Amino acid sequence: MDIDFEAAIKPFNWMEYEGSFSVTLTVGEYKVEVFRRRREEGFLGTGYDWVSLALVFLDEKMPELSDAIDFDPEADTFCAYSSDSESLKKFILGFKAACEDWRLIQDLFSRAELD
Repeated sequence: MDIDFEAAIKPFNWMEYEGSFSVTLTVGEYKVEVFRRRREEGFLGTGYDWVSLALVFLDEKMPELSDAIDFDPEADTFCAYSSDSESLKKFILGFKAACEDWRLIQDLFSRAELD
C-alpha cells in the first residue's frame, strides 16, 4: 500500500484481508456540516447517510464501478468494500475529492435519499 494513497484518502481508512478490500470511515467528525443541512429531513450523518451520499456519487460520477463496489454501513461507520482493489481505490479517491469540493458534495447530497 502506497503511503501517499493512504494519506490522500484520510480520514477514510483502507483495509485488506484475504482477497477483499474495504474503506471505512468513523462518522461524526468529517464533513458533519454536509448532513446538518438536511437534518430536518432525518439525515444525521450516520454510516447509512454516508452510503446514501456515496450511491449518488457512484451512480452519477462513476457508474462503471457500480457493480464492483458494495456497502455495509453501521450507525457509526461507513464501509465500502470490493474484491477489486483497483475499482475501490478509484472510487474512494474520487469520492474523497468530491467530499472536498463543497459545491459538488452539496449538489450530490441534494439527491441523496434517506435510508
